[in-house]
Amino acid sequence: MSSEDTTPHGSGSPFRDERTARDEAPQFVLPLVVRIERAAPPARTDALETAARAVLVMLSDERSLGEGEWAAAMRDWQDARIRKVVRRARGAEWRRAEALDGITVTGHGGTEVRVFPPVPLDGWPKDLARLQVSGTDLDDPEPPPAPDPAAPVLWLSPDLDMTAGKAMAQAGHGAQLAWWELSDAQRKEWREAGFPLSVRTADPTRWEPLTRAGLPVVRDAGFTEIAPGSCTVVTEGARDGGLLSGLGHH
Repeated sequence: MSSEDTTPHGSGSPFRDERTARDEAPQFVLPLVVRIERAAPPARTDALETAARAVLVMLSDERSLGEGEWAAAMRDWQDARIRKVVRRARGAEWRRAEALDGITVTGHGGTEVRVFPPVPLDGWPKDLARLQVSGTDLDDPEPPPAPDPAAPVLWLSPDLDMTAGKAMAQAGHGAQLAWWELSDAQRKEWREAGFPLSVRTADPTRWEPLTRAGLPVVRDAGFTEIAPGSCTVVTEGARDGGLLSGLGHH
């Protein structure tokens, strides 16, 4: 399970397919590892939402900011292409991953995702490098409920068939774009609320209007699975005047 890259519409986007100055910088990856035990795999939607929250937790952690121990790596990563790669682990693999510097985020449905400080594209720690990127997908045992109208929604493209890992990385991209658009006060509010959000596949009739609504749009760089420039995620603020309701509209 994988995925790399993405950013908003606008020049210099770290999530676009054309070559920019970002490509000349040293390239880093944000590693995420999802726990998938053979007997009890997580539900797909819970995994996607947990991955998105894990990215937000990493972005807002004090170690990622200012003079924090992860801050330099976070700056280097965000100065280049915004790549994320999702790998899977179980049993002893998961225990080894947990022993490395990082943060484990647990979803509402019990999914565990551990996010690590960015690493060089060719410099993964061996206990993460040996983990599988592909070979397992996830399903929802039943259709997810309607998204909470009081929280942001990360809408996935209905036109793209992505593995769970790819979709998890794209959801992380969408959450990151939303984070970048927020004021300090909005970031604090979202963080203190526990980063409520939903990830859902958009209705085909809504997808095109969503991509043109001035909201944060992820355009994939095309390193894995899908064509360069594909719109994968649109992040919409709360629809009832709740948390981050003004997202994307300035």
